[in-house]
Amino acid sequence: MSARTKILTGGKPTEKIMHCVFLLSALVSIAALILICVFMFANGIPAIAKIGLDKFLLGLRWKPSIDLYGIFPMIVGSIVVTLGAIILGVPLGIFTAVFLARFCPSKIYSPIESGIKLLAGIPSVVFGFFGLTVIVPAIRNVFGGSGTSILAASIVLAIMILPTIVQTTETSIRAVPGGYFEGSLALGACKERSVFCAELPAAKNGIVSGIILGIGRAIGETMAVIMVAGNQAILPQSLVKGVRTLTANIVLEMGYAADLHRDALIATAVVLFVFILIINIIFTVVKNKSDKA
Repeated sequence: MSARTKILTGGKPTEKIMHCVFLLSALVSIAALILICVFMFANGIPAIAKIGLDKFLLGLRWKPSIDLYGIFPMIVGSIVVTLGAIILGVPLGIFTAVFLARFCPSKIYSPIESGIKLLAGIPSVVFGFFGLTVIVPAIRNVFGGSGTSILAASIVLAIMILPTIVQTTETSIRAVPGGYFEGSLALGACKERSVFCAELPAAKNGIVSGIILGIGRAIGETMAVIMVAGNQAILPQSLVKGVRTLTANIVLEMGYAADLHRDALIATAVVLFVFILIINIIFTVVKNKSDKA
């Protein structure tokens, strides 16, 4: 083997070096995850034990000044805001993906696709500023009050999760064998019925995966939610009232927290971590079913 061939194909020393590089990269990623978990659980679990699991998870009052650390309003707030984002964002995302995959004229496909990709790259603080200057005043004018509310946060998050749902759903629809669509047309169904009754059911695993990823993005969002949600640590009273999420609770108070207050915020991060872990497990299960199908 010539020297040039060794350079192009790589000899055994090169293979061993690259193998070590790849292995080291994987180990660094795993080590980072383990360190994060150890830090959070080592600081959060003792705090939960000191406060009391029931008082921490089911407590209705968050008053660090008098050692009350109940995060139930924040748990409900995170779930409600995320649910609102799903209700608003999922149908819009799926319909947009269907349009792009089957109904979009070729002349306007590229600009729309580029716009969706650009939407995915916009920083969350920009979404929050948009919500604060456009959505919040609109809600204030229509419903009264301050405008910072569950509804405002849900609308902003719905916009933020659109790129994930649109891209995943469009890819899943295009991956469906053409025989589904053509066979439905041959049986006399119209184009719309063929898409919604033949192709979408066949692409459901990929669509569900996109929705789960969108949920993960919504429940973990912080900056945009802080700017438009109102940040009131109470149980949600209506869609146009303020609320505080788990992520917002951590960010708002971590800068000055100390002792048990700080540990309680880390314990809040543990609860959020468990939520994200559950979502990732669901995503893995759905993905495995999709791969086997």
